[in-house]
Amino acid sequence: MGLGIAALPLTIVAHVLAVVASVLVVVWIVNFRGGLSFNSPNKSLIFNIHPVLMLIGFIVHGGEAIISYKALPLKKEVKKLIHLVFHAIAIIAGIVGVYAAFKFHNESGIANLYSLHSWFGIGVLFLYAHQWLYGFVIFFYPGGSPSIRRGSFPWHSLFGLFVFVLAIGTASLGFLEKLTFLENGGLDKYGSEAILVNITAIVTVLFGVFVVFSAIADAPPPPPAADDYQPI
Repeated sequence: MGLGIAALPLTIVAHVLAVVASVLVVVWIVNFRGGLSFNSPNKSLIFNIHPVLMLIGFIVHGGEAIISYKALPLKKEVKKLIHLVFHAIAIIAGIVGVYAAFKFHNESGIANLYSLHSWFGIGVLFLYAHQWLYGFVIFFYPGGSPSIRRGSFPWHSLFGLFVFVLAIGTASLGFLEKLTFLENGGLDKYGSEAILVNITAIVTVLFGVFVVFSAIADAPPPPPAADDYQPI
């Protein structure tokens, strides 16, 4: 799978967008929403854990895991380990982030799983975990046969991108849902917070776009082995 263009410039843009999105969501939560806490009489602080972990922990780490194969000319074994670990971090952050949303709802007397965002969110997290477990068993340990790995790889890659795109769409629904709630509660629709949330959502979508572009672009060549003979 390749576009005929180098992946490295695309991955650099993706890294920059990941940093910008992470900074924006932290600024939003800390400066406008009062911070975050797992235990607080202000239940909104419990909810605030959700967008931070789902964006920085789940989407950013997930995207970085996807482009780890294209970002640097490392050995395949090293890139595979980075890919595996970053996806594991994303899953753990996603689970904790979803738990925070449930905790906020339960302690605030709000129903769970009533919105399209929540339905997609649970579905994406389930598919993501399934994808990681399959990849671990087939490509890492104990590992499938060469024929199984060859046959599984294109489907694993394609399904992984599909789940990641779903995650980006789910995050966009989440930004929209939260901002709608805030605006219905009196937040200025053209105020600085509303603009910040919209910009954060746009940057998140752009990050997803460049992750996908990076994934289907051409990877840098692997480094030569130490004993490779190269004529002068």
